[in-house]
Amino acid sequence: MGKRVLAQRRGRGSQTFTAPTHRRTAPSKYPSLAIPKDGVVKGVVVDLLHDSGRGAPLALIELENGIRYHTVACEGLGVNDIVEMGSKASFKIGNTLFLSDIPDGAIICNVEKNPGDGGKLLRASGSYGVVLAHTDAGVVVKMPSGKTVVLDEMCRATIGVVAGGGRIEKPFLKAGAKLKLMRARGRKYPTVRGVAMAAVYHPHGGGRHQHPGKATTVSRTAPPGAKVGLIAARKAGRGTRIRKTIKSSA
Repeated sequence: MGKRVLAQRRGRGSQTFTAPTHRRTAPSKYPSLAIPKDGVVKGVVVDLLHDSGRGAPLALIELENGIRYHTVACEGLGVNDIVEMGSKASFKIGNTLFLSDIPDGAIICNVEKNPGDGGKLLRASGSYGVVLAHTDAGVVVKMPSGKTVVLDEMCRATIGVVAGGGRIEKPFLKAGAKLKLMRARGRKYPTVRGVAMAAVYHPHGGGRHQHPGKATTVSRTAPPGAKVGLIAARKAGRGTRIRKTIKSSA
């Protein structure tokens, strides 16, 4: 009798596959208070903190009205720096403005997807977007992938680039360092390929050579022990498309 495959054990939700959220520093988002549309609120960077499982550092900001919140830090932002929030805020690194008040060509980060959600886009270390245009439908922002998105002009964004850029350029050098990162994010590491296992441990295991031995596409309704590989795949690769083209032309 073999053991349960990795997909089954991950779905069970044991401690091995659960991210240790109790080690997180704090949620990173803009305060829920309404930013004055015709004014500005000033604040000071109290501290720069490390957040477990996050590549970018967090900045603890205290506003002049006493509200404190954590947000992803920008490159060039330091302790005791003064930041501003609001439509009348100056165009400076670390300041938070509405997209309607940010000029075209500006580099922004930590952008809200919907007004008031606290920031959902462009939050990874070293990431940033570019404001392309202001249209009647909204503000066009270019993402790091090259795609463009149209966002509401009342969404908030921070001027600058998220700190921690170039983090992935340094190699881990040893498996132990990679293990600590994956454990902080609640991911199983290291993982073993199914074709490298024995037949009793995985549907792709066994055989004289390391090969699945059958089609790797499985049904959406397959039992958990067999639900590995390409689950409910619409295509099985380039060869499938070529064969369909040949049949249709014939």
